Amino acid sequence: MHNSNVDTAQSSAESSKESLPKDKSSTDDKKKEPLAPTGSLSQIRNLYEAEHRRHALPWTAEYPDDLEEPLENAESAQFALLARYKKCYDMRKKLQLDSLVVQSPLLKAVLASVLEKYPGVTMSLERVEFSEPFEPFVHRWEQFAEARAQEAHPETREHLDLLWNVLEEEVRDTIREKQDLANNGVVTFDSVWTIFEPGALIFRQKEGHDRIYRLKSGTYSKTSRGKYYTMRCEYVDFDGEKFGVGQDSIRIPPFVGTLDIAKLPAYPVDRHVESESLKKRLVARGKLFEAYKGYHFKAYRGIAIDERSNERNRYNVHSRIIIDTQAHNRFNPHEKVNLQKILSGEGDFDFDDDSENGFEYLSDNDEDDADAVRITAPEVLTEEQLLICKPTLRGYSLKDKKWLEFYIDSVEDVTWNEDAFDSLVAPPEQKDLVLAFAQSQSKNREGFDDVIQGKGRGMIILLSGPPGVGKTLTAESVAESLKVPLYTLSAGDLGSWAEDVESKLRTVLEISTKWNAVVLLDEADVFLEARSAHDLSRNQFVSVFLRLLEYFEGMLFLTTNRVDSIDAAFDSRIHLTLEYDELDMDSRRHIWRTFLKKADNVGEFLDQEVDKLAETNMNGRQIKNVLKVAQLLAAKKEEALAFRHVEVVLKLRATNALKRRPFKTS
Repeated sequence: MHNSNVDTAQSSAESSKESLPKDKSSTDDKKKEPLAPTGSLSQIRNLYEAEHRRHALPWTAEYPDDLEEPLENAESAQFALLARYKKCYDMRKKLQLDSLVVQSPLLKAVLASVLEKYPGVTMSLERVEFSEPFEPFVHRWEQFAEARAQEAHPETREHLDLLWNVLEEEVRDTIREKQDLANNGVVTFDSVWTIFEPGALIFRQKEGHDRIYRLKSGTYSKTSRGKYYTMRCEYVDFDGEKFGVGQDSIRIPPFVGTLDIAKLPAYPVDRHVESESLKKRLVARGKLFEAYKGYHFKAYRGIAIDERSNERNRYNVHSRIIIDTQAHNRFNPHEKVNLQKILSGEGDFDFDDDSENGFEYLSDNDEDDADAVRITAPEVLTEEQLLICKPTLRGYSLKDKKWLEFYIDSVEDVTWNEDAFDSLVAPPEQKDLVLAFAQSQSKNREGFDDVIQGKGRGMIILLSGPPGVGKTLTAESVAESLKVPLYTLSAGDLGSWAEDVESKLRTVLEISTKWNAVVLLDEADVFLEARSAHDLSRNQFVSVFLRLLEYFEGMLFLTTNRVDSIDAAFDSRIHLTLEYDELDMDSRRHIWRTFLKKADNVGEFLDQEVDKLAETNMNGRQIKNVLKVAQLLAAKKEEALAFRHVEVVLKLRATNALKRRPFKTS
């Protein structure tokens, strides 16, 4: 892989031959002489690759008669270094250095400092081997040269010179090329490995978000699409209970000639033009990641990611969200984050091979690689761990009803609507009763229980009446007042088969209880309608719903337009029933005032104009729709919203109105 002139190595090998035994008898004589301590001889023992004869049968019962003496034995252990050479066929040299075995304790002591924390290198071993292309020395060549220059102990310096002479001859061209390319800020594909030292911090920008990883390893690999340089990188993640380290892969595709290092898909962070400000910014983001462990109810505006399938799907989300990795694992068992222990210590993410569970990998990126996450003991992250924290949080979008990963930079605090109850058109005593029920249930969920433990702890409120009179707004107002999530769903979200309905509804009720959320089941007629002997499918829905309500522990609002057709079994399960009538003129006037107050770019509306608007018989939803169309008309004319715009829309609506059967109240 790395070409160099090995005349020096070959001459060293030839001179070494003169000191080696010529035949078996001389070998026997030498064995009788006392051997020097391991690695003490300031010499190199050269070993050469031999050709092996191939036999027809892989195994035989007869003892072979052509065995040679093993080359690594007590006699070879005396040498400070073992250098293995293999034949070279590039027409420029006969032999190429294949590997080095360091046996000298003096060398090991120096290299322990030079290669400190270099992944995969343990200099305290009795036998330490390095193979081509000798990456540790290429990455730490400056430190190796400095250690050699500063060494004062004569014997240690002699051993260092031996290693230097062998390695310098082999990696000279590689080092020279690395330095020349680095000085010009470029790199070639074949030399890209030289700038990525394992353990270094790597910068990458993905989908507009900056990230820093810690490089674990890098290697060239061939795929059906060609040759790539693939790096396995580490980052800090959270599994719902503890922080840990995950793995991601980054591929650098082949390129011709040289390429600016900063244009690579990823590159060492110290090559970033604003590395210090980048680190400060990502440490601050890491502190937010650390703070968001556990459960959090937030708002979100931006792109969110769904990596639960083989494809990486992106969604534009504008919704309130629940950040809860533990719940993500609970309700997505196939995507659960599996963890392992890691060694403690600042910035030390080496695997603990004695961990109880072994390695487990899960797909967690768009590059056909794996995401292995390991437990880390510290509860407070170090600065380097904060730096490499994942930029996303696992959670649930209440509006989209999807488990997604949300970018930390787009997470916001919830802006509560403090006037929610004021905008609700209902008698004051009715609003006070609903709010009192909700607050009591929220504070005293464990206070009352059924004869059977776990039954009857929930609070179920039925809201009935025609469309657009405030049923949905009631549930929304309660959630705003309590400052808790509102989980809204309809019969269509639950499916059309009883088995699907039971599974999905059970999940919704369980998760809403965990989050202390208010549940709104809108247009729940299909679950409430009285059972009959002729519609077994509907009977199944009702039976499933009744059974699940028995053990529900949260707060559930049900809305219906047909209160007179409800199954009798619900009478004992519904704690409060509120009926809403058609809006009268005062109610419509209140709604018009409320919507006009919230609308943008609104001109002055006189009291008599609002009264005239309220004369038209419409529900709240229809009023909102008319106002929205009027705003579009005003925007088209580049004018502030005025009475004349609303009047135009009302006239068009009256002209094109269809006759509808009026809602019949019970």
